[in-house]
Amino acid sequence: VAREAVHAGAGIINDISAGLLDPDMIGTVAELNVPYVLMHMKGNPQTMTTEAVYTSVTTEVLEFLRGRKTVIEAAGVKDIIIDPGFGFGKTIEHNFTILNELPVFAMLNKPLLLGISRKSFIWKTLGVTAGSEEALQGTTALHMAGLMKGASLLRVHDVKEAAATIRLYSQMAEALQ
Repeated sequence: VAREAVHAGAGIINDISAGLLDPDMIGTVAELNVPYVLMHMKGNPQTMTTEAVYTSVTTEVLEFLRGRKTVIEAAGVKDIIIDPGFGFGKTIEHNFTILNELPVFAMLNKPLLLGISRKSFIWKTLGVTAGSEEALQGTTALHMAGLMKGASLLRVHDVKEAAATIRLYSQMAEALQ
């Protein structure tokens, strides 16, 4: 699927499994020479909610990503983007912990993607309906927090609102220089 998507015009491969669900994925990405989103997920899509148990969520996610990054680079993939996998095998508390501790992922020396748009941990925390205006406001607030903590890419559903957040963050960051 990844190969066909790139041949059809896709410019990036976003793999929720870090190459673990398809044994050909990493070799295919290296061959295609496209950016690769390396994401953490505990378990698989069928088991991830029951496997959301960690001693230290940020440390365990970081170590997983560090190990997979080494394997993926050794396979020849050069352009890697790091995604801690918000919502994929993580509780509400885990997601907020990772967001607060986002700066530690800078040690991987790769761009950091924040994929929190419309995630259930936001609307459940706010006690609002998924997709509602209040849920969008929560996403926007946490996008700003993520940018301030080192995220360099946002995966979004609401482009206009995310673009406004990025503009405001950029202006704020420029004022600090």
